Amino acid sequence: MIADAGFHFRRDQVHMSDAMRDDDIANTMRALGHPVRLEILRILANQQQGQCCCADVTESLPLAQSTVSQHIKVLLDAGLIDRKAHGTRNRYCIRQDKLSELGAAFGGLLQGLAPTANKEAELA
Repeated sequence: MIADAGFHFRRDQVHMSDAMRDDDIANTMRALGHPVRLEILRILANQQQGQCCCADVTESLPLAQSTVSQHIKVLLDAGLIDRKAHGTRNRYCIRQDKLSELGAAFGGLLQGLAPTANKEAELA
């Protein structure tokens, strides 16, 4: 049985994608847990070519290039973005497959929790 935030549910009651498990979801959500990294994803999503280099991202943020690079590394390590060599620069793009997996896994997790949350509310 898992207990979190006052909710108690059995692991077998929570349906999750076979592709993403608890650790994968938690690691990915940690990577998304900083406003700068969310903004980097927005910047990448709004690129006409679907990709850009670190310098392009840095121009859009009030941060040093080294700070932006650190945030990009977290997104890379989480598998949320890809890096492609383009001459002497690296270009970054969003991994749509990873975002789709995360959406399905997180949606399944929330759906599995909803009946439990409704029961808790009824008992209150």
